[in-house]
Amino acid sequence: MKSIRNLLVLTIVILGFSTMDVSAQHYTNNNVSLQTIERRVFKELIKLNHYGVFDNLKYKVHGNTVTLYGKVVQPITKKSAERVTRRIGGVGNVVNKIEVLPPSGFDDAVRYRTLRTFSNDGGSLYRYFLGNNPSVRIIVDRGHVELEGYVANRGDYNLLNILANGVPGVFSVQNNLVVEKEMIR
Repeated sequence: MKSIRNLLVLTIVILGFSTMDVSAQHYTNNNVSLQTIERRVFKELIKLNHYGVFDNLKYKVHGNTVTLYGKVVQPITKKSAERVTRRIGGVGNVVNKIEVLPPSGFDDAVRYRTLRTFSNDGGSLYRYFLGNNPSVRIIVDRGHVELEGYVANRGDYNLLNILANGVPGVFSVQNNLVVEKEMIR
């Protein structure tokens, strides 16, 4: 009887541990979870001094390796992103694939005309460009515009696309905006 009770207790303990959800807690070699590293990388990147509305940084975390992607206007932004990422606890390796856009007076003019067009549309698009971490980013490379980030609804998505296509000097627009209300949660 005592051995059956011990077997039953052992079975319950084993089942209890096997059903615990640890799949979301992948740990690196330094016992820092991937989610913790991702949060820290995000917080450090948005605090960069030269990171603005005309830059777009992305990253992926795999184990203790962080790969940085995106396009930036100034080389210092690329260097700073790598530097702050290396300092994060749990990060063992940083692969920097950030592209520095070529300096161009033409592209600078297109950037500012596009931002001015969005801000002066008479509607509420300006809210997407406020603060240190604007939700919409304008990437201009040789006259080609990429819109990155998030908007609240499909109407704003379409309006930003239409306005960007009407900016003088824009050759094409690639709209990579995500509509928050349509995201699968």
